[in-house]
Amino acid sequence: MICISTRGVAPAVRFRQAVVAGLAPDGGLYVPATLERRPEHWWHALRGASFRDVAVAMAESLLGDEFAGTDLATLVADALNFPLPIVRLADGLQAMELFHGPTFAFKDIGARTLARLLALSDGGAAGSGGTRAEGLTILVATSGDTGSAVAQAFWGVAGTRVVVLYPEGQVSAVQEAQFTTLGGNVTAVAVSGTFDDCQRLAKQAFADETLRQRVRLTSANSISLGRLIPQMFYYAYAALQLPPGAGVAVSVPSGNFGNLVAGVMAWRLGAPIDRFVAATNVNDTVPRYLDTGVYESRPSIATVANAMDVGAPSNFERLQWLFGGDRTAMRGLITGNVHGDDEVRGAIAELHRRYGYVADPHTAIAYLGTQASRHPNTPAPQHLFLATAHPAKFRDVVEPAIGETVPLPGALAEAIARPRMVTRIGPALGQLANLL
Repeated sequence: MICISTRGVAPAVRFRQAVVAGLAPDGGLYVPATLERRPEHWWHALRGASFRDVAVAMAESLLGDEFAGTDLATLVADALNFPLPIVRLADGLQAMELFHGPTFAFKDIGARTLARLLALSDGGAAGSGGTRAEGLTILVATSGDTGSAVAQAFWGVAGTRVVVLYPEGQVSAVQEAQFTTLGGNVTAVAVSGTFDDCQRLAKQAFADETLRQRVRLTSANSISLGRLIPQMFYYAYAALQLPPGAGVAVSVPSGNFGNLVAGVMAWRLGAPIDRFVAATNVNDTVPRYLDTGVYESRPSIATVANAMDVGAPSNFERLQWLFGGDRTAMRGLITGNVHGDDEVRGAIAELHRRYGYVADPHTAIAYLGTQASRHPNTPAPQHLFLATAHPAKFRDVVEPAIGETVPLPGALAEAIARPRMVTRIGPALGQLANLL
């Protein structure tokens, strides 16, 4: 796979190099130079296949020219060794649960795969004959679940250090416990600011040539293309489980928009999906753009769906690239949908009352998005929404909405009981650079 920058200035590189680099040298995001549609018979052969088989087939189709098939099959089986159930709630309404990995959030899918891709890529990134340099630092900004997924995926991996930037006081107690209690090669850094400040710091660090000469940096945010490639797998799998020809609309809870970009890339390959809904909280930068044609980032607003509290979504740049800057084409595939906290609490209650289903706030927003996926030009009777986090991670929101206690999985209970280890900095690159 040849990868280019969304900004078109940095030279093209192979996928291995893009994974190790994280951000392109011109400040852009790496994207596949081409996403050629796979023939109909290729998709037909995968109908009804297991998630593992679909994931291996897609991995080999996309990356087989850089990694041996046996390596990819082993990597996928090892990284994605947990179920991704599709729960039928009603005729034409399904939830795909992506939170059955070790940190109970969909970020496990990308983070665990990325960790293994980095292990295969680092050292070979410069071409044949390269030797692996030790001391790779994975710098990640998180609004909640990314931090825990990346920290767990790289915890104890020799030759790596994980630095997690998070907005102090703006992640749930369970989320914070998952990445601040590990220690070892994981450093948790509380930033006095918002997630947008954390993301800005990470981008500034990647762009600082002096710092990059002193510290080998790479990304595990959705900045990294290595995070998005494995997320394409579950879109294809879900669409292939639904009746052919019925029309499929997927509602995606969207904050930094990496998840939606992965879905659009799967669609570009030919995955049988008809429409997407970009379902957001009141941090509505992209839905406003879809409505008005004006992209205007704003300071993020704290909500009950904190992982989506993003005022300047990085992956909008990839969305623009995928559609060649054509808003009309983007609107033809993607509908924006915005919901406030009261609506989210109401949706959690409704899912429980109507279907006996317990959802976290982000999943509830995706459910609300299914109401926007009926499009006059593209009927889509099969509505699928992505369930992205275990409801126990947001008990303070979920329990009052459903009037019941949400049991805490053992691994989360253990994390909460462990002492936290946190370094605190202000939202300034100099402070982060000194820490790195």
